[in-house]
Formats: sequence, structure tokens, C-alpha cells
Amino acid sequence: MKGKAKLKTTSRAGKKEARTAYLCLIPAFLGVSLISYIPTLAVFVLSFFDWNGLTTPKFVGLANFTRIFTKDIYFVDSVKATVLYAFLAVVGAVLYSLVIALLLNMNIKGRTLFRSIFFIPYLLPAIGVFKGWQWLYEGNFGLFNFILRMVGIPPQRFLSSPSQVIPSLVLIAIWTSGNLIVIFLAGLQNVPGVYIEAAKIDGANAWQRFWNVTVPSITPIIFYNILTALITHLQVINPALALTNGGPSKKSMFMSYVIYLYGFKKNKMGYAAAYSVLFFIIVGIFTFVLFKTQKEQIFGEGD
Repeated sequence: MKGKAKLKTTSRAGKKEARTAYLCLIPAFLGVSLISYIPTLAVFVLSFFDWNGLTTPKFVGLANFTRIFTKDIYFVDSVKATVLYAFLAVVGAVLYSLVIALLLNMNIKGRTLFRSIFFIPYLLPAIGVFKGWQWLYEGNFGLFNFILRMVGIPPQRFLSSPSQVIPSLVLIAIWTSGNLIVIFLAGLQNVPGVYIEAAKIDGANAWQRFWNVTVPSITPIIFYNILTALITHLQVINPALALTNGGPSKKSMFMSYVIYLYGFKKNKMGYAAAYSVLFFIIVGIFTFVLFKTQKEQIFGEGD
């Protein structure tokens, strides 16, 4: 009887604790719902309407999507620009961050100072970063063109050249990837030292230790950084807003910028919502493919 009474008391205490936990989760759930879930659902619903933000929404069915695929002057260019920028930015940022993290993981003097220096660009306000780089890229008095003139190379039109604008914007994205450096550095510091020592005993050189020990050990970190960088750079909009306005020749007309253009410049909220739905699907496809291709390559401690 005592055992049953004790079990019943514990069960009541557990139920009370569970109720308390649920009550504490309500504010967080309401916040996420109001900020993320409900607006996302509203965008999907609004994509079937013609609405300028002031008048009564008019149901048009799939007309917005049909127009995007058949008559829209930005759709194809925006998809190309977004995918190209995201691919170059993800590859460049991940490789750059990994190399810098490897260097910062070495036992060198002033390591803490160098870590701060490489992380600071990530913390700077976006508008300040882009205005600073705008001066660097300036065609007449910019620092980069000044250096090019000194070595006998003609000035370049970094932001006004259709072939140079995306690489120029990608360079800014790579420079501001300090968050990836910190995550890589944390992963490198958790690589088991016994694996490295065992590889040294077996006669493995530095490259063999890196490729056969370090890389497999930080595969989850690499996957996480690729995933976060991919989602971040697919949603790129700040460079177009601050530097290019979608030009030149629509080469930096990113999908997020087109959504902003239709929604807040042309007051076509329903049409912008349809664009957002397609953009959501594209991001989801890339994320799904990344998960599928990397699932079997992720190294875990139990493997």
C-alpha cells in the first residue's frame, strides 16, 4: 500500500510539473505563432488574392502564379541571380572560414586578438559594411581601383559591370562570415587529440591528418555551416538595397529584392505574396536536397 501511495504521489507531482512546464511554454508558443507561423500562413492565403494593402482583397485564384511564370520580367533573372550568388557565397564563405579557423586554432601569439578581428565584420551594421565596400569599389577614387592603377591594370567597374557585380557582392559576404569561423573553431577544438596522435604515430603528414582525421570529425559542423550559410544567402537582399538596386542589367535582382519591390514599392501585396510562396518552395527544395545528399556523410561519435 505504501508503494502504491508513493507511486500515486509521484504521478501527481509529475502531472503538476508537466502542467507548469506547459504553462511556461505558452508565451513562447504564442510569440512564435504570432511572429512566424501565422504570418507565413497569411502569406500563403494572400497569394491567391489581388490586394494593394488598402482596398478589400479580391480573390484571383492562381492568377498571380500564372503571371509570374508567363509574364513577369524579373522571375527568371531573379532565380538565376539568387542561385548563383548563394552558390558562390556558400562555397567561398565555408572555405574561407575553415581556413581561418585552422589558422586561429594554431598555437600562435595574439590568437585572441586575431579571433576578434575576424569576427568583428559579422557584428558591424549592414549599412555601414556596404557603404564602406561601396567606397572600396568606387570606379574613380576607390581603394581597389587605386591599387590596380599602381600595378598597371585598368580600373574595373565592380558594381556596374554585369559580369563583376555578383563576385563583388560575394566577396562582401565572405568577409562578413565571422560567425562560421567561430563555429568551425569550436569544432576544431573538440577534435579528439588521441586521433591526431595516433595518425602521427602511423606516419601521417599534416595534410593526411587534416583530410582523414580532422574533416571526418567536424563533418556535422561543416554540414551545419553549409546549411545556415545556404539559407542566409538565398534570402539575400541587403546588397541590392544598399548598393545595386537590382542592377546592372538585373544581374543582382535577387528574389527577396523583387518581393520587396512588388510589395512595398508597387503596392502589389498579393503578387508579392505569390513570389514569396515560390521563394519559400525554392529554399525548401535546396534545403531538402542538402539534407538528402549529406545525410550519409555526417560523422557521429557512435559511427
